[in-house]
Amino acid sequence: MKGLKKQRRIQIIVLAFVALAVATGLVGYAMKDGINFFRSPTQVAEAPPPPSETFRLGGLVEEGSLIRGQGEAITFAVTDGNATIPVSFTGILPDLFAENQGMIGTGRFIDGTFVADEILAKHDESYMPKEVVDALKEQGEWKPKATN
Repeated sequence: MKGLKKQRRIQIIVLAFVALAVATGLVGYAMKDGINFFRSPTQVAEAPPPPSETFRLGGLVEEGSLIRGQGEAITFAVTDGNATIPVSFTGILPDLFAENQGMIGTGRFIDGTFVADEILAKHDESYMPKEVVDALKEQGEWKPKATN
């Protein structure tokens, strides 16, 4: 009788570990598409990600690169001072989106162009996303604005 109880306890513990492993695997699989890594234009130029990977690209909108009204897509270039990546976006740009301003886009790198699904712009005249600031500081391009 004692051997049967001990065997049943071991079976329950093993079953609990198997259930925990399956649950962990399911959570990881569900989060697979929800995790988007940030990359600067230099990182994308040095090691282009595969077209199937969704990631975030951030930097400054290069001056003179914004082209609107040429078909459905809006095109512009994002730079961190070291590398420049062309971007294509179909949709409505945020109101604060402008040249020489910080932005972050979510999308895929397809045939040398970042095809954005979503574009985010800075919140006000002094805000800059942390990832963009870090990437600009790495390239020596960061110039903080003077405060009044």
